[in-house]
Amino acid sequence: MYIGYKQLIVYQKAHQLVKMIYVITRDFPKYELFGLVSQMRRCAVSVAANIVEGYGRRTIKDKLSFFFISRGSLNELEYYLDLSFELGYILKENYEELIQLRQEVGRLLNGLIGSFEIKL
Repeated sequence: MYIGYKQLIVYQKAHQLVKMIYVITRDFPKYELFGLVSQMRRCAVSVAANIVEGYGRRTIKDKLSFFFISRGSLNELEYYLDLSFELGYILKENYEELIQLRQEVGRLLNGLIGSFEIKL
């Protein structure tokens, strides 16, 4: 049975982050549906999807390219989380949990990137 990318802890945590973002943004104001909600969801999905895409690439250069895109989306998501908290869309407890998970994904992703950069 092929499991592949699902074995990666960084993927598992990124997928968890996506699900949390979807749940949290359900309670955002309806007028943010095509603004902040859409941007946050796309960013979060991009983090996980680019890990998956990179995992499936053959060359280290191609893998790293997708992992860097993932890291960029993760950084973008951090801004949206900060903004959402400052606007009062996210409760402090949820914000702290999301930031902690975002940081964990970042550490894991940096480790994954570093493991491939060594091979270059």
